[in-house]
Amino acid sequence: MTYNSEQMQQILQKAFARQQQGEISRQQILEIAAELGVSSESLQAAEQEWLTQEIEDKKRQKFHAQRHNEFKTQLISYIAVNGFLIVLNLVTSPSYFWAIFPLLGWGLLLFFSGMKAYQTQGESYEQDFQEWSKKLPK
Repeated sequence: MTYNSEQMQQILQKAFARQQQGEISRQQILEIAAELGVSSESLQAAEQEWLTQEIEDKKRQKFHAQRHNEFKTQLISYIAVNGFLIVLNLVTSPSYFWAIFPLLGWGLLLFFSGMKAYQTQGESYEQDFQEWSKKLPK
């Protein structure tokens, strides 16, 4: 039976996962790579790519958390203010429900804000992420 490189990688990953209970040192990774015939340059490039991806993933997680928290703050404001307006409406003029107008108008804006906050793909998302990344301290 023969395997392509992707299948080999998947099999080796499963084997390592079964065998290793603890942590693997960098030296052990170098030794394993040498045994597999992987050059140290390839391994260093792969390690650098992995580190870069890890940093990117953590930045995206922070970005998502910030967007979600901002949306939750908007939602709480919406509920508090519109709750007050509904009570005010029922107390002052129960025969005419004027509170529906800010409720629906603000609700529509909140809906679009929520869609944007929970969006994780697309050109708009990438632009927002890049702008947010530029504001981060280096």
